[in-house]
Amino acid sequence: MAITITSLTAFILILTVIPFSQSALTADYYHQTCPQAENIIYQTVRNASIYDPKVSARLLRMFFHDCFIRGCDASLLLDSTLGNKTEKDGPPNISVRSFYVIEEAKAKIEKACPHTVSCADMLAVAARDVVAMSQGPWWPVLKGRKDGRVSKANETINLPSQFSNTTTLIQSFAKRGLDVKDLVTLSGGHTLGFSHCSSFSARIHNSTDPTINSEFAISLKRKCPIQNKDRNAGEFLDSTSSKFDNDYYKNIIMGKGVFGSDQALYGDYRTKGIVDSFAKDEKLFFKEFAASMVKLGNVGVIEDGEVRVKCNVVN
Repeated sequence: MAITITSLTAFILILTVIPFSQSALTADYYHQTCPQAENIIYQTVRNASIYDPKVSARLLRMFFHDCFIRGCDASLLLDSTLGNKTEKDGPPNISVRSFYVIEEAKAKIEKACPHTVSCADMLAVAARDVVAMSQGPWWPVLKGRKDGRVSKANETINLPSQFSNTTTLIQSFAKRGLDVKDLVTLSGGHTLGFSHCSSFSARIHNSTDPTINSEFAISLKRKCPIQNKDRNAGEFLDSTSSKFDNDYYKNIIMGKGVFGSDQALYGDYRTKGIVDSFAKDEKLFFKEFAASMVKLGNVGVIEDGEVRVKCNVVN
């Protein structure tokens, strides 16, 4: 999504690399101070997912979008104020939902262990839990992040787009200390979720994207006609959208990637082989996904932030 930059500060931010954190995160960070934290998060996320199956994909996307701006500091969770429009209200994040799940878990944790567990850590744990609950891999989440106090909507221009080509995506990931394999691996998170027509309609109308499977394109056109009046219309991002598996990669090989950015991974020599390997070996994909999520969780971790009492406002 194109956004006009009117601020020199915003322009400089595009050129700024979010550093890969060297902070000493540990899996047992709350072992003494709040041993029940992960169970509280799990139970809250599980209950919300049973009530609304969309929660899993939404929380995974939320973690990714948070880490890609100022690093994993829960800045995405902050509400806008009269004097500041936050990341939550930046154009790419308007469709991010289910913030209430993290808020509910936070309220429970504050009762059990006041002023102890950061919202940034909670989001990292929740992202792991939704993957594991969807039959995907489990991994020990490293913790010890602090919550940031700054959140700006204009910085969301730095988020990778579903319209990006592979070169742009590789460059964007590299700025966060993530390599080509991380790009292909983390893109596999699209095995969960759904997209509205607006995110891919340009690929199927007027001149159809030649990389799309012709029968799949016809199917998408039926669901998303040019004069589409159904705002809820769209397509699941893979054929088993509620299960975390490697079907996403199999679909790309068949030309059935919903997003142009997804399908582009199979048309580039730098990423094609990785797509092939994950399509053939789900266990390999699971192993690499867990490793890349740990790596993503270390992007831009701050040590001088705070532990918010409520995740949507600074203390």
